[in-house]
Amino acid sequence: MTTESRLTGTDERWEQFHRWGPYVLLAISTALAVVSGPFLPAHGHRDLTVWPVAAALALQLWWHRRRRTAGRGTPPATAYFAVRTALAFGLTWMNPFYSIFAVMGYFDSGALLPPRLMRLGMVLTAVTMAGSQSGGLPPGPGAVGWILFGGLFLLHCGLGLLFAHLAQRDADRAAAKAAAITELERTNARLEQALQENAGLHAQLLVQAREAGVADERRRLAAEIHDTIAQGLTGIITQLQAAADTPDAHRARSHVERAAALARRSLGEARRSVQDLGPGDLEHDALPEALEKLVRNWSERAGARAGLTVTGTVEPLHDELEATLLRIAQEALANVDRHAAATRVGVTLSYMGDEVSLDIRDDGRGFDPLALPPRSATGGFGLGGMRARAERVAGTLGIESEPGAGTAVSARVPLVRHG
Repeated sequence: MTTESRLTGTDERWEQFHRWGPYVLLAISTALAVVSGPFLPAHGHRDLTVWPVAAALALQLWWHRRRRTAGRGTPPATAYFAVRTALAFGLTWMNPFYSIFAVMGYFDSGALLPPRLMRLGMVLTAVTMAGSQSGGLPPGPGAVGWILFGGLFLLHCGLGLLFAHLAQRDADRAAAKAAAITELERTNARLEQALQENAGLHAQLLVQAREAGVADERRRLAAEIHDTIAQGLTGIITQLQAAADTPDAHRARSHVERAAALARRSLGEARRSVQDLGPGDLEHDALPEALEKLVRNWSERAGARAGLTVTGTVEPLHDELEATLLRIAQEALANVDRHAAATRVGVTLSYMGDEVSLDIRDDGRGFDPLALPPRSATGGFGLGGMRARAERVAGTLGIESEPGAGTAVSARVPLVRHG
């Protein structure tokens, strides 16, 4: 059982006591007064107590209906306590056993009276209790009766102060509990508001993530189309143009066959790009073998000498890293073919512990890297596309070139092993 449930049970029991206690104590007092009447001739006024008892019962019935709407310190609650205390005093004057009914004043003065009158209610109850215990009201003849009454009165005042302290503590606890409940409600309201705001932010983030995903997919498809279809079409046009320009039928057929092979290859790569698959060259070969075939085929098409060098211990890389490096090599070689007019190209793949580098160097005409036209002017994804691919896998791409001194493209990516 939790602390809160125990406190709630205690509060309910006190509530039942305040509701039914006066009835029970009045009934006990009346029963004892009736039984003891013949033995208390000096104080027993059986006939006279009928009307005060009826008035006390009527008062309790009235308060039973009003108590739910009359809180502590309200005029009805104060009036009820005052009238009941007066009736209890009168009944105790007639028969001391009615002090049992009067003792209720100790328990509910803190629940009925305002704080400034609570101790006065205790003192009035103490007068009644001391009178009943000193032999009845008024005190017996002589100084002894009054001294006894005074001592009992002081004792009951002390008890009254103790009850007042306990009542105040209960009131403070109730107030603290009410304040805690209010603060809990406010906290719940703030939490609910925060949850609503969080739901709105979550929805906004979903929209932004969806838009970012769409934009990223568009960039990926654009780069893939550039690396596959555009380059393939360029190669096809070159081969068909060469076939049209040569008078040798055998060489023309060779160029047409290369154009057809490029078309089939480009179609397959386009399908793989749409399905977000890796390059077909990596489907059956590791990166070094795929680069070897790429460099050899490019050399045959471009008519320039090209070679691949692999250094370090070859390790199986993550699929995305291998695809990135192969696409960068394809783009770099395509740029050499289109712009460099080079006669020699060297491709170096280096495994260097925690990273892998790919270097493509040519002896072509070179260019000024700081004077490149914007992408919109050329309509391509060349150098910017290679840099974006490297950065997508936490890599870097560097370019060294100057007019007449060739070009070097260097891509570095972290070495993340396959699986």
